[in-house]
Amino acid sequence: MKIYLSIIVPIHNEAAVLVSSIPKIIDATAKITPFYEIIIAEDGSRDRSYEIAKKLAKTNPAVRVLHSSHRLGRGEALNRAIRTAKGKIAVYMDADLSSDLRYLKPLVERIEDGASISTGSRLMKDSKASRPVKRDVASRGFNTLVRLLLGSKLYDHQCGFKAFRKKDVLPLLKKVKDKYWFWDTEILVRAQREGMRVDEIPIDWAHGRFTKVDFTKDVLYMFGKILELKKELG
Repeated sequence: MKIYLSIIVPIHNEAAVLVSSIPKIIDATAKITPFYEIIIAEDGSRDRSYEIAKKLAKTNPAVRVLHSSHRLGRGEALNRAIRTAKGKIAVYMDADLSSDLRYLKPLVERIEDGASISTGSRLMKDSKASRPVKRDVASRGFNTLVRLLLGSKLYDHQCGFKAFRKKDVLPLLKKVKDKYWFWDTEILVRAQREGMRVDEIPIDWAHGRFTKVDFTKDVLYMFGKILELKKELG
């Protein structure tokens, strides 16, 4: 069986949501194609995430686990998962399913229509997003700076809901330097600079109950990364 669609779920200490999320992801994916795989990219978890992921893989042959005994970082875990994905199209989504799964098919359809990357957006006109005010303000400020300083035409760069045409993005992965949270923004900016078609679709999104983002620390880190990439790209 040739895999068509690879769904990547990066996890770090996601034991609380993994058991409920994976069946929902499987159900949504199976409605698109019978030729799929679910990759749980486990990244140095300290809870029972890896144990749960292994059990899920044992009960369903479509599920496989990529394990790291130490923390790679979100970006590096995604790099590894995309490279090992067997599908023509690779999608990644957050384990807490903040992004409504009914948008999975439209996300994939954009790749089928010719886009190299498609990404969900919480900030487009028809998007519906629920999150704390200070995070919303910070996100809008960050994305505005990315547009102004890095020339991106997108509205939301950090949404954890993206699809990739694998053969198009593999060369791009070699150029992406960030291994952590800025990975999403960097790959989108570099893809546009390379002349790739990058589509953005409005989605419904709900702020997860548990967040791994240290607001002050990570906001400063992200803004610093914008300046670094601006210096490199000119």
